[in-house]
Amino acid sequence: MEESKSSVASRLMSVKRTSGKSYGRIAEETGLTNVYVAQLLRRQAQLKADTAPKLQAALPELTDELLQEMMKPPLRSYDPHLIQEPTVYRLNEAVMHFGESIKEIINEEFGDGIMSAIDFYCSVDKVKGVDGKDRVVLTFDGKYLPHTEQKSEHMVSRLRLQGD
Repeated sequence: MEESKSSVASRLMSVKRTSGKSYGRIAEETGLTNVYVAQLLRRQAQLKADTAPKLQAALPELTDELLQEMMKPPLRSYDPHLIQEPTVYRLNEAVMHFGESIKEIINEEFGDGIMSAIDFYCSVDKVKGVDGKDRVVLTFDGKYLPHTEQKSEHMVSRLRLQGD
C-alpha cells in the first residue's frame, strides 16, 4: 500500500528536525532555494535524480526509500484550511491587495501575459530595515509567458485535421 503524502511529508520533516539544519542551510548545501527545499520536504516538488545525492549529503538520515518517494511526481495540492494559518492568510491578503497593481506593472513592462508558477523560483530572506527591525523579503522569480493570438493557421491540431 502506498504511503500518504502527509505521512511521507511528516517523515521528511522529522529528518529535517533531527538534522538541526534550517532550510537556508540545506539550501546552501544543495544549491537549491530555501523555499524549494521546503517544497521538496513537504512533497510539493519532485526531487531530481542529480540533486538526490546532494540532499542526502545534507540530510544523512534520509533513507533510500524516502529519496525514491521524493523522486516520484508529487500531488501538488494544499489543505484548504491552510488559509487560516496567519502567515499564509497574510501572504494571500498581500497578493490580493497588491495583485491588480502587480498585474498592471507586468503588462506595462512585458505586455499581455503572466508570470509562470512552473518555471519559477522563490526564496525567503531576512534583512534589517532602515529602522533596524527585521523584515521579510519574498522573491518571486517567474518566467514571463505572453498570451498568444490564437490564429487558426498556427493551430497544429486543426492543420492536421485539414490534412486528413
